[in-house]
Amino acid sequence: MIDKAQEILDFTAGGKTRVHIEDPMAAKKFGYDLFARLERYGALSGQPLVLLCIGTDRSTGDCLGPLVGTRLASSNQDLFAVYGTLDQPVHASNLQEKLDEIYRVHQNPLVIAVDASLGSVDSVGFVTIGDGALHPGAGVNKRLPPVGEIHITGIVNVGGFMEYLVLQNTRLNLVMRMAEVIAQGVLHAITLCSKRETREI
Repeated sequence: MIDKAQEILDFTAGGKTRVHIEDPMAAKKFGYDLFARLERYGALSGQPLVLLCIGTDRSTGDCLGPLVGTRLASSNQDLFAVYGTLDQPVHASNLQEKLDEIYRVHQNPLVIAVDASLGSVDSVGFVTIGDGALHPGAGVNKRLPPVGEIHITGIVNVGGFMEYLVLQNTRLNLVMRMAEVIAQGVLHAITLCSKRETREI
């Protein structure tokens, strides 16, 4: 198991990592990569971890973040504080307000931002994780504040033309499958964090 984990970490080392939802190892690869990034940031020593899931349930293509947030908020995990669910979405209208709340409630948090994205035909179905801020709304020409130290995006459809209409007409099945891969990946990273703590005791 450790050898397999190391193999995957070597495969994803450096820059951004992309996994496709059709890959049977997608969630595990994603989880190992997220765990490795948290370790590199030194974020597993008590620093507050916030998962900020951006999007709205009013658009099929833009509900990836809230679906992930809902899935994780209903799990028994307590490593991440989760913001952005189907019931209480975080979107363009309240993003700054939620950011202010996060930094008021949590001291020096490490924020992981999750959002849907548009891309090329060949990129649809890929989940990407990388270091640095997410720029929400860029695909639909909205100017919103950059968010997070780590970003997670799911490419739900093709960009470049009539983005709002494209998001409205994105297949829900695809978005739900991507949300499940991300949620399972985060839960796998949480398991790895727990095993790390057990080894250190």
